[in-house]
Parts: sequence; C-alpha cells; structure tokens
Amino acid sequence: MNAAAKPRYQQLKEMIIHRISNGELLPLDRVPSENELVESMQVSRMTANRALRELTNEGYVERIAGRGTFVADFRARSHLLEVQNIADEIARRGHSHRSDVLRQSRQHARGEIARALHVEQGSSIFHLLLVHYENGVPVQVEDRHVLAEFAPDCLAEDFTRITPSAYLTGIAPLAEAEQVVRAVKPNRAVQKHLQMSAGEPCLVVIRRTWSRGRPVTFARLHHPGSRYELSGKYTPPGASNLTENLPL
Repeated sequence: MNAAAKPRYQQLKEMIIHRISNGELLPLDRVPSENELVESMQVSRMTANRALRELTNEGYVERIAGRGTFVADFRARSHLLEVQNIADEIARRGHSHRSDVLRQSRQHARGEIARALHVEQGSSIFHLLLVHYENGVPVQVEDRHVLAEFAPDCLAEDFTRITPSAYLTGIAPLAEAEQVVRAVKPNRAVQKHLQMSAGEPCLVVIRRTWSRGRPVTFARLHHPGSRYELSGKYTPPGASNLTENLPL
C-alpha cells in the first residue's frame, strides 16, 4: 500500500514513529499536540486524536493531562548481574518483540572466538546475527557464536519465533555466565541496523555462557546508548536488606 492510499491517521503515526526512531524526537521530548497536528498536517481533529491515542496504546508516547504528549522513556533496561531473554524483558514492559535474522550459518572458529569457547582453531561453530525490536524500534543487534556440538540442530531453528537465548536454555540449563560491558563507537553495519544517529555511542554486552562445565556460547550484544541501560542492585554479605520491610 502506497503512502497516499494509507489512512491519514496511519500516516501521522508513521511520521511520529519515524521521528522517534531516527532520534529527532528523544525520550521525554514533547510530541506535537492535536491542535498542532491539525494545523500543520491539515487533518481533522478526529484523525489527530486517533493517531495520538493509538501511539499511546502501543507504548510510543505518554499523554499527561494538562501538560501534553511526550515520547515514552523507551530505553530498554537489563539487569547488570543477570542473564535474561530479551523477549521476556520486553514482554514484562508490556511491549511487543520481534526479530530479524540476518545470518544463520556454520563457520570454523578462529582467533578470539576459538579462545572464548576453549576450542581448537577450525572447530565447527554456528554464527547467529539478529536484530531485536521493541514495538518496532531496534534495540539490540545480537552477534552470537554457538558451539556446534552443543546445539547440533541450531541451523534448522526459526529464530523469528524463538530467541537464541530461549532455544539454547531449552537444550541445557545455564550453569554459569560472564558479562563485560563496554561503550564503543559502532561500525556502520551496527549503526544502520540500530538506526543510530551519527556520533551516538553503542553499549556492548560481551557474554559467555557455560553449560556442562564448558563455555558453549559467546555473544556480543550491541545496543543504542540512547535507548538502553543496565541496572543492578547489590547487598553486601551480612548486611540487612532495608527494603524488605517497606510497604509495597
């Protein structure tokens, strides 16, 4: 369907979503009001109201009585000390997840990958490259290598229906994980996949996971710095948790 054939409210929605996705509108920025949309876009008040109402229902914006409409604080958040399935994280926020599979192939382990997985150079591994979306906005590029003997059917799996994390955990429970977080300048491919603006930093989680006493996956998880954050809470051994007795 071409743009001219789309309902006007849908065109308004896509215009605002595009401005959010390309960074023109940032989290907590004010979105044009109904009156402003009516005047600038030459649409009816009913059309403007429907566009903003559906954007609110889909989690893109928040409408605050007496103040206006603002871009939702759309930064995905992961726990710094836990390994979680990104689809589950997104679902807990009440948002929708989907993924695009860019690569799903067999390779020979070389260099850093062979060292990370404790295998000899040339050992058989699988390479998975995906982009994960939250409400249609890209929030993670998953670049994962998997030991072939650990997940021999990996290439036959449909990773648009199940995440690699959920699939691999289903094969064998996670026994141990190691995570390193770095802020880096993304390469052009990552920048394009995540729709990042020029100069925007990229947050990379480098993760190894163990099962049955050996490392079985090595992943680099790239996130746009403006739409992702890590958080954690730590209580020193022997210290009382002061939040335990607080009312909910």
